[in-house]
Amino acid sequence: MATASLSQIVAHCEHRLAPSTFTDYDRAWNGLQAENSGQVTRIAAAVDASLATVELAIAAKADLLLVHHGLFWSQTLPWTGRRHALMRRLFQGDLAVYSQHLPLDGHPEIGNAAQLATALGFKRFKPFFASKGAFLGVQTALARPLAREALAARLTEVLGAPVKVLPGGPAVCRRIGICTGGAGSELPQAAREGVDTFITGEGPHWTFALAEDVGINAFYGGHYATETFGVKALAAELAKKFKLPWVFIDHPSGL
Repeated sequence: MATASLSQIVAHCEHRLAPSTFTDYDRAWNGLQAENSGQVTRIAAAVDASLATVELAIAAKADLLLVHHGLFWSQTLPWTGRRHALMRRLFQGDLAVYSQHLPLDGHPEIGNAAQLATALGFKRFKPFFASKGAFLGVQTALARPLAREALAARLTEVLGAPVKVLPGGPAVCRRIGICTGGAGSELPQAAREGVDTFITGEGPHWTFALAEDVGINAFYGGHYATETFGVKALAAELAKKFKLPWVFIDHPSGL
C-alpha cells in the first residue's frame, strides 16, 4: 500500500494554492484543520466538512479529507453533542482535514471557477471578479456566441442539477463570467467587469429585479453544485503526485 507524508501533502497544497495571498472570511481558516498520525494512504474530497462527510470519508478508508468549507465558520461552540461526536470520529478514524476556501475558488487552473469553465467547454479565460485583493473567478469572450437557453442547458448537464436563469441581459451570451458559490448579490460588480452573463451558485430573491436593472443574465446553478470542482481537481492532482487513490464524497445540500 502506497503512503505519503501528511506534512508533504500539506506543503504541496500551501505552495500550489498560496492562501497567504488571499484575505478570506473570518474564521474560514485555510489550511490543515485537523491532524492525523502523519501518514496518508487514501484521500477523500468533499465540499463540506461535517459529521456526515467525516463518517463517509472514514467508511471509504480515507485518512485525509480535503474540503472547500471547513470545520470553522461561526463562533466556536462548545465541543458537545454532535460537535463532540465529530471530534471523536476524527480521532477514532485517524482522519486529517485540510480546507481551502477562497484560494480554491480563484485558482486559475484547479479553482472552482476555472474547472467549471473548462467543463463547459470554454478554452480561453482570464481572471474575473476582484474581491479581497484577489480574483475569485474567470471570464471568457465566446468566439461563437451562445443563446441563453443553450447555455442553460449546457450548464444543467455539467452540474447535474437544475439551473435558475435570471434573464436580465441579452438573449445571446457573448462574454461570460463565473464566480462559484453565493455571489448572486454581486451582479453590479459582474456587470462593471464587462460580462453580459454571470454564472454563480445562488442569490437572494431581490436579485431578479437587480439583474434587469443592471442588464445582465444570471445563472444560479446551486452553491453546492458549483463548488464540487475544486476539491476534485486538487484531490486528483495530489493522487497523481503522491501515487495515492482518492474518492469524492458526494453529500449534496440541494442549495
